[in-house]
Amino acid sequence: TIDNDLCLTDHTPGFGSAAKYIASTILEIAHDTFSYPVPSVTIIEIMGRDAGWLTSASALARNEYNTAPHLIYLPERNFNEDEFLEDVAALQKKQGGVVVLVSEGLHDKNGESIVPPIFKSERAVYYGDVSSHLANLVVKKLGIKARSEKPGLCGRASVALQSSVDREEARQAGIEALKSAVEGHSGVMVGFERVPGTVYQMKTKLVPIKEVMLYERKMPDSFINERGNDVTQEFVDWCRPLIGDPLPEFLNFKDYL
Repeated sequence: TIDNDLCLTDHTPGFGSAAKYIASTILEIAHDTFSYPVPSVTIIEIMGRDAGWLTSASALARNEYNTAPHLIYLPERNFNEDEFLEDVAALQKKQGGVVVLVSEGLHDKNGESIVPPIFKSERAVYYGDVSSHLANLVVKKLGIKARSEKPGLCGRASVALQSSVDREEARQAGIEALKSAVEGHSGVMVGFERVPGTVYQMKTKLVPIKEVMLYERKMPDSFINERGNDVTQEFVDWCRPLIGDPLPEFLNFKDYL
């Protein structure tokens, strides 16, 4: 699963590629945002109703010349509308363009979605877009130009931006799963365990399915900053090896001045 929300594994096959797609897309959006002189706020909504792993991966877009995303809001924290508007207003005044990443499952202190449901069935509740709701809020409350974007399915369907590390690890997991089945193992899942050290290495392991099913692995507190509007360097260091090759490079005119 690209959501990376399975327990008893360092990460899941698929997540690294989706993370690379998101980080690459945010880097491109940031360049578009800052190419215009008109101050604006761009709010991008990423999949992940209860876990913010994918949204957090956007932090990998930051480099020596790009500071976006400037704010990251995750479902692991209660969303505070007043603090959100305060954060956006302060950044917009300071730097003009602001890029904000939000998870689709943002909720208030009562655990309710920040956007009202638009349709209910016997099996599910469908909500409106969080990014559109927040963009409208910025326009109405702050009087600042804002727009919303939602990569949606593109983030889990991209082949061109797949991670080489993810591809190899998925192959390895498949081999271990087949070997395990042939050897008669049942009721287990192939998981990944990170080998300690400065160089990224991963090994497979078998974990009981009963300890994985019905449990959802969320972002740990150490991966989220105190205010709840960004991730920590610890998360970035954990996530970066999973995307494999570096992100696309853009021409930096400062190098020619």
